[in-house]
Amino acid sequence: MIDNIEYNTERDHLIIPEYGRHMQKMITYAKTRETKEERNKVAKAIISVMGNMQPHLRDVPDFQHKLWDQLFIMADFDIDVDSPYPKPSREELYARPETLKYPQNFPKYRFYGNNIKTMIDVACTWEEGDMKEALVYTIANHMKKCFLNWNKDTVEDDVIFGHLRELSGGKLDLKNFDEDLTDATSLMRSKKKYSSNTKKTHHKKGGSHSNRPRKRY
Repeated sequence: MIDNIEYNTERDHLIIPEYGRHMQKMITYAKTRETKEERNKVAKAIISVMGNMQPHLRDVPDFQHKLWDQLFIMADFDIDVDSPYPKPSREELYARPETLKYPQNFPKYRFYGNNIKTMIDVACTWEEGDMKEALVYTIANHMKKCFLNWNKDTVEDDVIFGHLRELSGGKLDLKNFDEDLTDATSLMRSKKKYSSNTKKTHHKKGGSHSNRPRKRY
């Protein structure tokens, strides 16, 4: 009996460990069948068992297609059976995905965020009027707040106006705007108020919450 003991180091590698060792052995057995008719019969039985092992996925679209793909993957793409779906290829499975480009519209002013650039682009498409003027003024105020959050310092309105003009391609210019932007203190007041509230601690009158006498050493 000792001679028949199998160790994991001597067994075949489990390609999809979720299905376990016995499923891998069933697929290996299917590959050894001599006729294609036998292999198809065993493969369909394996697909049925795989489906019973994952009943929560039966409502997923193309569930059977996924099972057949996993069968070929666990067989190392070396099994000759008739599949109702296109057979996957090793090259398709191990192909490296294309590098995704990071959506960075204006890397020069990252502290404003992409949403500001989107708002600026929308404002450029609006017709001239009070609505557009109010929107541009709101965007400029939000830009000022973002600037202060990042740099933690004061900033002149002309700097914000210059950035707004640059990001809009010269279409939005508040240089000659009569009204000033919101004061930096007012913009940062809510943040300071929140940070001060988090530092507050409540104590009961009479000292410590515990009635135990303090040890002295």
